[in-house]
Amino acid sequence: MLGVLVTAFEGPGALVVGELPEPEAHEGQVLIDVEWAGVVFPDVLQTRGEYQTRPELPFVPGWEVSGTVRTDGAGFRAGDRVAALPVTGGFARTAAVDASMVFPLPDNVDTRRGAALPLNYLTAHFALVHRGALRPGEVVLVHGAAGGVGSAACQLAEAYGARVIAVVSTDEKARLARSVGAHHVVRADGFLDAVRTLTDGRGVDLVIDPVGGDRFPDSLRSLRHGGGRLPSWDSRAGASPRSR
Repeated sequence: MLGVLVTAFEGPGALVVGELPEPEAHEGQVLIDVEWAGVVFPDVLQTRGEYQTRPELPFVPGWEVSGTVRTDGAGFRAGDRVAALPVTGGFARTAAVDASMVFPLPDNVDTRRGAALPLNYLTAHFALVHRGALRPGEVVLVHGAAGGVGSAACQLAEAYGARVIAVVSTDEKARLARSVGAHHVVRADGFLDAVRTLTDGRGVDLVIDPVGGDRFPDSLRSLRHGGGRLPSWDSRAGASPRSR
């Protein structure tokens, strides 16, 4: 099968496309014929050997894919349309993925869009809903709003009924942030003052910050009193109410 290989930690420019042996699905894995593969920031880091896990060379990169299940097994049937999170191995015609990382696609989601869902959208959903316990009417500040996690956070926060303030660095990124649900767009330089103006000095309820660095202190200053707390999570109830 055709696939993409990282043979040296020299960045995306050193990727090699070639023939590879097809993977075999071990117990608890699902064999997926890949139709689409997403490209995410951790893929770039892995090609440079800079991610927190460093696979042994050579390896097939590719964090997220979509396609169809090849054979019955691990709770899936041949022909099922799925999205999956292989972490490595996605940039190939076929991928073997742990069943816990394979997700059936609804009928109204095509595989092209499905390939973009596993990493960025599940990350944003976990941050907003499970850790942030987002509630309708709350205000969310999203850094890097034109990036993968940022744009997903804007869409999900808006869908959950929140008011979204997006932080960007260019006009082009501002347009993208508005197109994915941001109600307000502010520039990275001076975002704290802009947030205080937009919230009448109250501050925001949650901050999504995939950028970090020197923005972090002002992100904390952007929070309202009592905002941004981690939830007290009762796993038995399956809920995660935020303590106030």
